Amino acid sequence: MSGRFFLDTNIFVYSFDANSPKKSAQANMLIRSAIETRGGIVSYQVVQEFFNVALRRFAKPMSSADAEQYLSTTFRALLSVHSSPALYGEALRIVARFRLPWYDSLIVASAIEGRCDILYSEDFQDGQQFESVTISNPFS
Repeated sequence: MSGRFFLDTNIFVYSFDANSPKKSAQANMLIRSAIETRGGIVSYQVVQEFFNVALRRFAKPMSSADAEQYLSTTFRALLSVHSSPALYGEALRIVARFRLPWYDSLIVASAIEGRCDILYSEDFQDGQQFESVTISNPFS
């Protein structure tokens, strides 16, 4: 076990959700732990998906300046998996084997490439196993 873990996009979105204080607190705890322990990672896809939501769909959209600050203080420390032909190939194998949608397969492939033991997300079945990665829903 490496002790590494992967944070899906919904963790970051919930960290800003004032309407779900329990989820927000749990999400913020996971993000802090990821940075402080250097055990948590994200992929380029998580960064892209988060900013798509934060800049356009938040009740009060994040400003460009705030987004740059968040990129610098939060994502820079966590961003470990970038797009590559190998990542796409692994995601395609996951699509075929597990019948997951494409973007979910990319998340799982990124967690595998990042050598993570746990993928924190509410978008998969809690406890589901993908090779060496186990899904954990931190909000259940």
